[in-house]
Amino acid sequence: MIRTASAEETRALGRRLGELLRPGDLVTLAGPFGAGKTTLVQGIGDGLGIQEPLTSPSFTLVNEYLPDQSGARLPFFHLDLYRLDGAADAIELGLDDYLARPGAIAIEWPEAAAPALPVDRLDLELALDGDARLIALLAGGPRSAALREALLGAGSVERSSAERSGAAC
Repeated sequence: MIRTASAEETRALGRRLGELLRPGDLVTLAGPFGAGKTTLVQGIGDGLGIQEPLTSPSFTLVNEYLPDQSGARLPFFHLDLYRLDGAADAIELGLDDYLARPGAIAIEWPEAAAPALPVDRLDLELALDGDARLIALLAGGPRSAALREALLGAGSVERSSAERSGAAC
């Protein structure tokens, strides 16, 4: 569990994650409205070198950031699945195509597509804690486990007391 005390700390966590991402990496972000999902994804964009403003694709469903257009060091696909009713809608949207492309993907509101997502993904579960955010990092496979460990070792964010004492997140 990671605790961030401000939007800038949440963005810094995302920035660190963006610096670590490689083609094929999938990150999901779950949590209530206002928990910081888009702020964290904006940090991912910073870490990937995206030069344009990164906004939530709530109405467009997908924003693509390609190296030749955005300055990103690799293609980045930001999906917001809040409006979808299930995995069939996600497949119709082209989720399989995005998963097959050589880029990194961040999905806000992944619950609708959960059955269609690969196991090796880093699930971030954000929760409100007053003005702070608590972010659980759940790894489903070896690559996502490496990302999780790299983020937990980052000095720019505060680990919860359970993490500092060695308890699993």
